[in-house]
Amino acid sequence: MPDALLEAARTTLDGSLRELRKQLEGLDANALNDRPGGDGTNPLAVLAVHALASTHSWLALATGSALPPRDRPREFETRVDDPVAFLASVDATSDACREILAGAEGIDPGKTGTAPWRTGTEAEEPVTAAGRSCTRWTISESTSDTRS
Repeated sequence: MPDALLEAARTTLDGSLRELRKQLEGLDANALNDRPGGDGTNPLAVLAVHALASTHSWLALATGSALPPRDRPREFETRVDDPVAFLASVDATSDACREILAGAEGIDPGKTGTAPWRTGTEAEEPVTAAGRSCTRWTISESTSDTRS
């Protein structure tokens, strides 16, 4: 019997990743490095990289998979020089997220673990997969059409 929550997660994730890619496709380096919210906000590329890395990490926690390596502070230093290479990295991380759910037997938003990508003492504090960061929110916030 299929796990309804896992199937819903797969469907939601796939749609969100497709929408994220659609929003990034065709943008040049200037647009990807642009800060649509103005100074003091993050560039589009940073938002995409951070959303994908966060999603990858929280999905791994929720499914009991090995946590991926992650350098959270470096995500915020993302700068795109080559949009084609950038989209290839977006695709690779998206595929890694899909693979986690494809190989999962179930998903447990209440699964507890540590989030070593967090800083200071927070890295050792137990968190739940659906705690402070929710995968669906992370991706959906990044896929708002910022080109309008």
